[in-house]
Amino acid sequence: MKRVIFITALLLVVTAPFLWGADRIRIGYSSISGSYIGLWVAHDAGLFAKEGLEDQIILIPSGSQLAQVTVAGEVEIGFLNGSSVMAAALKGADIKIIGNTVNKMIFSLYTRPEIKTMEGLKGKKLGVTRFGSSTDISARFALRKHNLQPEKDVAILQMGAMSSIMGGLQGGSIDAGIVSPPTLFAVEKLGFRELLSITDMDLAFPNPSVAVQGGIIRSRPELINRFMRAYARGIHRARTDRELTLRSIAKYSKVDDPFFLQKAYDLYIGKVLEKAPYINMAGMRNALEDVAKTNPAAREAKPEQFIDSRFLENLEKSGLLNELYR
Repeated sequence: MKRVIFITALLLVVTAPFLWGADRIRIGYSSISGSYIGLWVAHDAGLFAKEGLEDQIILIPSGSQLAQVTVAGEVEIGFLNGSSVMAAALKGADIKIIGNTVNKMIFSLYTRPEIKTMEGLKGKKLGVTRFGSSTDISARFALRKHNLQPEKDVAILQMGAMSSIMGGLQGGSIDAGIVSPPTLFAVEKLGFRELLSITDMDLAFPNPSVAVQGGIIRSRPELINRFMRAYARGIHRARTDRELTLRSIAKYSKVDDPFFLQKAYDLYIGKVLEKAPYINMAGMRNALEDVAKTNPAAREAKPEQFIDSRFLENLEKSGLLNELYR
């Protein structure tokens, strides 16, 4: 509770300049990952302003904490993994998914060079950002696929942030870690090795989803429509303005190696990010199955009950996507 109060106070401080603006929009995101390229570029290129929005993008490096902040209405838009949204909704929270920016897990498992196989992880320590996060879900999925039991065979440690996983590998407090581009390229440069590509395992999953509190959906639907248009323009700008996009990736990831920035750009723009935040229902079902491991109520739920698709439908009907990609 103290952490949520602190985050709320922080949000009030950083957004104070916007309090008098009629069209303020606060957007929270939960990790440093190329999955947020569309958001970063839309912000840096002033595309929210073109929709009449005064935007503030805020990093809250925990999906569960961001879910709480989003449910409380302290941010208008929350970018976090879909299972966190579902878990909150099943506990009674008024929150809906309006889109997914990525529909599969984009991670790799990196280890010290002497660990050559998944079996070699037995008795070792594996770092994730936080329990219940996309890194944690990916780690457990990968271990089970190779007949390793999380916690029993491999200790899983919360590191707090992607950069902390890299620091833990360097400092020796963990033997392996789950990282995403562009951080994984920096980890590789330090001499650690990719033991397993979770990206290549094609684990369909809403990571991240775009979530909005129900009260905001009901009272400010046009704000959300304008957000969706700005986000779509951000994705298009990222695809067509490589230099701006590379600067944005470097700015938020703190990775400055041009080679690694280009690799991250090629992966996300070429293979991962779609033209709009479309929802893959197979990924939604996987997320719900993950929630069901700790919440029996999820077994009776349907993915559709967590989705409000009207804003995606409005985006398509607006003709913007046809205009951008004609």
